[in-house]
Amino acid sequence: MLYQIYETNRSWISPFSEFASAASKLYSNPLSPFAQVPQAQRVSAGFDLVHRLTKEYEKPEFGINKVAIAGGEVVIQEKVVVEKPFCRLLRFKRFTDDAKLLSIMREQPSVLVVAPLSGHHSTLLRDTVRTLLQDHKVYITDWVDARMVPVEEGPFHLDDYVNYVQEFIRTIGPKVHVISVCQPTVPVLAAVSLMASRGEKTPLSMTMMGGPIDARKSPTSVNNLAMNKSFEWFEANVIYRVPTNYPGATRRVYPGFLQHTGFVAMNPDRHRESHYDYFLDLIRGDDDNADAHRQFYDEYNAVLDMPAEYYLETIKTVFQDFALVNGTWKVRNLEGKPELVRPQDIKTTALLTVEGELDDISGAGQTEAAHNLCSGIPKSKQEHYVVEGAGHYGIFSGRRWREKAYPEIRAFIAAHNNNKPPAKTK
Repeated sequence: MLYQIYETNRSWISPFSEFASAASKLYSNPLSPFAQVPQAQRVSAGFDLVHRLTKEYEKPEFGINKVAIAGGEVVIQEKVVVEKPFCRLLRFKRFTDDAKLLSIMREQPSVLVVAPLSGHHSTLLRDTVRTLLQDHKVYITDWVDARMVPVEEGPFHLDDYVNYVQEFIRTIGPKVHVISVCQPTVPVLAAVSLMASRGEKTPLSMTMMGGPIDARKSPTSVNNLAMNKSFEWFEANVIYRVPTNYPGATRRVYPGFLQHTGFVAMNPDRHRESHYDYFLDLIRGDDDNADAHRQFYDEYNAVLDMPAEYYLETIKTVFQDFALVNGTWKVRNLEGKPELVRPQDIKTTALLTVEGELDDISGAGQTEAAHNLCSGIPKSKQEHYVVEGAGHYGIFSGRRWREKAYPEIRAFIAAHNNNKPPAKTK
């Protein structure tokens, strides 16, 4: 019922949001007589802020069209490699007519970025992808908003997530390096573990960034909520059915608008100050800061619905039963047969874990715990790196990602790329 109320409220507010947008332009356009009245800039800024606080945010585009490689510029085209009901495997294909650049790009490693299915769209990793493209062939998981998936496609379980990851790894090939960011560190470790247990070839390396491998270590407010509320509480309070105005009508989901409310509630003062600063930037005519605000919140406010069964199983498996670290997690394969997840069976895949010094979502030591679980990997193939001064988002986006985390990841991938260093890009 709450989802229907939200949709009704949104439909009522939408005309007022559009009115606020039009009024803002009316008071800011130099050709408009309203722009000449006293305090016109302040009135325009107020209407603009109202519009942005009430508008609906659609999924953003990656918008990566070009990237610099070895002093040259190459064109980027998104290509769908595999399309599943709940996810698309995208490749950012690089094109150039420069024979030297082509030779360099052919020798560069392939990287699969497993984006989180935890509220935001995979475009949240735009900076991650753009940076990786300088030295790698890049693929990414692009998760589908559950409200857009018809119920005829069936449910989506945590087991399905693991099976999807395995299929994507097999599609790209064993000479791939997997990077998992936040939530997917757990299912990615399960996927590679199961492949190793079956005797399949596993990726050359795994890089795990800011994920809850062992959520018992340095628990954050996010961990505490998941651990202190019962499974039944989550099912009763955050799971709703998709309204009839979407393709996924009647599907049980954890709605994006509820997730967004939780995101904002974690740091309400910071968001309030950010919006007030945006208002002041509009009055002052500081277009650069205003654009930066828009870009951030266009991404931050765009959320998706998660399948209920996947979300609830993640809560229970990762944050309540700690099934991975306790060695009790069994995943059903495509034939429906349960298989025990045994990270100790991984022998040939190198492991790098990355944590942010100031991460308030995945606490210190949670990701590093993967090393103890992967006891079969030689110590020479294991590394751990802490990004100083970085919060959760700083380990995969922004200046600290580009200047601190990425050079470590690039060097690690190069060192374990089949013992063959990639072509130099400088």
